[in-house]
Amino acid sequence: MKLYHHPLSGHSHRARLFVSLLGLPHELVEVDLKSGAHKTPEFLKLNPFGQVPVLEDGDVVIADSNAILVYLAKKAARTDWLPEDAKGSAAVQRWLSVAAGEVAYGPAAARLITVFGAKYNPEEVIGRAHALLRKLESQLTDHDWLVGDRPTIADVAIYSYVARAPEGNVDLSTYPAVDAFLRRIEALPGFVPFVQTPVGLAA
Repeated sequence: MKLYHHPLSGHSHRARLFVSLLGLPHELVEVDLKSGAHKTPEFLKLNPFGQVPVLEDGDVVIADSNAILVYLAKKAARTDWLPEDAKGSAAVQRWLSVAAGEVAYGPAAARLITVFGAKYNPEEVIGRAHALLRKLESQLTDHDWLVGDRPTIADVAIYSYVARAPEGNVDLSTYPAVDAFLRRIEALPGFVPFVQTPVGLAA
């Protein structure tokens, strides 16, 4: 398997983290976003949307980080990470939707301002981030994991951008349950860290 990624992309880290947690052999292929490598004809054949990550598994190509999580869990037959029962599967999907929605438009967007110079309204996206964090804090106050009593791909999908939310000026200090959740993810065998962004990169 080849995983096309960029080290500062939280979506990429989401996929890289899970393939590592599963212990699956893979090759990392870094895509130089700054030079526009994700917009070349070669890369657009893999993902017409011109985004990382992309997983290439033989003749199977999967784009989109959440789709990659589902594919890997199914390929490895890991029903512990992705339950097959209707209730468990739906509960995981709910959080994958949160990762694609509230996370993307909250902490991820706030970080895009400082890391990549994105033209979002800081007050608006930081406000969204805190609205999400309050919901996560409530969910995790009495639960170690987002779904059930063990980690699932729901937790993997939420982790990366929440862990690096402070890079987007989103303070995590008032969310102790969220912080404990992040530490539990980081203690999992096979965990790989999401690199901290160099200071002043956006400039």
